[in-house]
Amino acid sequence: MTLSNAQIERYSRQIILKKIGLTGQKKLLKSKVLIVGAGGLGSPIALYLAASGIGTIGIIDNDKVEISNIQRQIIFNSSDIKKNKSIVAAKKLKRINPNINILYFKNKLKKENINKILKNFDVIADGSDNFKTRFLVNDYCLKNKKILVIGAISKFDGHIYTFNFLKKKSPCLRCFIPRMPSNNEDNCEYEGVLGPLAGIIGSIQANEIIKEILGIGESLCGSILIINSLNLIFRKVKLKKRFKCYCNARQ
Repeated sequence: MTLSNAQIERYSRQIILKKIGLTGQKKLLKSKVLIVGAGGLGSPIALYLAASGIGTIGIIDNDKVEISNIQRQIIFNSSDIKKNKSIVAAKKLKRINPNINILYFKNKLKKENINKILKNFDVIADGSDNFKTRFLVNDYCLKNKKILVIGAISKFDGHIYTFNFLKKKSPCLRCFIPRMPSNNEDNCEYEGVLGPLAGIIGSIQANEIIKEILGIGESLCGSILIINSLNLIFRKVKLKKRFKCYCNARQ
């Protein structure tokens, strides 16, 4: 792959970084990332990955934009209300970076379609708002050896997990949460969430994705990053493979 002069200029501030360079930028342009959910987390993930030059970005979300979304879902504005999130997001990303491939899926992700949608992507960014989807994506990525970066937010708190299932020692979501909670939804509607927190967690997810693609820095795989935005406390907690976990039989 040869970068054009326009591409070199566009990505120049990344290319001059010694850990990225032209070789790293080419890796980003060849990579394929699917974003599950175009909401509070999916918005900043998508914006930063598109701007950074991820070659193919997919977005799956079957919801429509609501006025209550706009407080934290920064890819949307008031004129987008009642429109499908994945379509609107795809159009805006294409305007940010017209030279990358943007795919959108208006479907609800489920067992029947997960393979068809996820199979052609290298990295999955989970910004969904329910445990059923997270467990579904976790199990699929584990089985098919994908890199998975999960974010979760509620009130003033956020969690980020990176699972690199290309590595045998990688834990999975079930190592931390063995069984799906009885309350499937993240209750932003009832408990609330601070808008900028979504931007913080989503931006870190984008950062982790780029690191994993390039193989640079210290991977978050094997730890959980816990952030409290009210007191500005960042904690990194070790997450080891649970002996009786589903992932031990799969890896």
